[in-house]
Amino acid sequence: MQNFTLHTPTKILFGEGKIAEIGKEIPADARILITYGGGSIKRNGVLDQVYQALEGRDVREFGGIEPNPSYETLMKAVEVVRAEDIDFLLAVGGGSVADGTKFIAAAAHYEAAQDPWHILETTGAQVTNAVKMACVLTLPATGSESNNGAVISRKTTGDKLPFFSPYTFPLFAVLDPVVTYSLPPRQVANGVVDAFVHTVEQYLTYPVDAKVQDRFSEGLLLTLIEEGPRALTEPENYKVRANVMWSATMALNGLIGAGVPQDWATHMMGHELTALHGLDHAQTLAIVLPSLLQAKKAQKRAKLLHVWDLREGSEEQRIDGAIAATRAFFEKMGVPTHMADYQLDGSTIPTLVAKLKEHGMTALGEHADITPEVSQKIYEAAR
Repeated sequence: MQNFTLHTPTKILFGEGKIAEIGKEIPADARILITYGGGSIKRNGVLDQVYQALEGRDVREFGGIEPNPSYETLMKAVEVVRAEDIDFLLAVGGGSVADGTKFIAAAAHYEAAQDPWHILETTGAQVTNAVKMACVLTLPATGSESNNGAVISRKTTGDKLPFFSPYTFPLFAVLDPVVTYSLPPRQVANGVVDAFVHTVEQYLTYPVDAKVQDRFSEGLLLTLIEEGPRALTEPENYKVRANVMWSATMALNGLIGAGVPQDWATHMMGHELTALHGLDHAQTLAIVLPSLLQAKKAQKRAKLLHVWDLREGSEEQRIDGAIAATRAFFEKMGVPTHMADYQLDGSTIPTLVAKLKEHGMTALGEHADITPEVSQKIYEAAR
């Protein structure tokens, strides 16, 4: 096991009815800005629950944060925070709302002379403080409700970049599985695929005898494999929804990634597909991962033999079987795994590779051996 420092300060309020407790977690004199996305929280009653919990408080709203939160939209919220002297942000939504709210929190107090986009260009290294924030999660997927990372897009330049800061950990997160009952199947499927790939990015590398982390990861993968399809067919099964929701949070709260090598090449390559073509984040992961695993199966051999616990055939056959099973799982969840499934013919692959180079993504993977040339081959295999 490698050395590590692990700090997971986000308080989790898990279970039915927990939204009612948020008033206890926010200072009584706070000037609160609720951030959200397209407005589904108004239709499903979640926003009403939040307002009931914050009755009598100083509360404002900012809606319209996109599924891939855009810098342009978020900067409008930054203006509100500054103008209204907001000192607490409450993200009500999925990972994109949480990610966007982290950027708002950091950008509102950003003192560097540069444009706040500089936060992304420096991956958050120069953030020195941020507005306090918390989350009411409505879509389990990214784990953003309990970590300090975010990914932001910029429409005008076609960029999609991450940042991380110790100042952008949510103070608390509410996870009520009941609020996920009304999610469209596409969002449920995307969330399961996202959580699955988050786990794989930290687990499916090479062994370092980190048995605790490996077994946690294996448990998360097994849970998602078992419960993901059931979440589609049994949308109001509380037990299923609870297990999916908690798996998504655990997949990226830092625990399974502590002390182990990590990959993240699938995410970096997927970000470029989203930025260029507007595909859902999980769709890009489903496109890239199977082809990446095929390209790097020699390096990932030891872990690939454990992912699906295949017992029949030679090692090579079981490794190929594990990759095929991963692709089949995504397809079963209703998330296609080839560019052609999204009406992409591969003609933009040179542009995707050029963007990887532009963003410094020239040595990806746990061995830093996925060069632009290898990335191009992976994209081509994913057509």
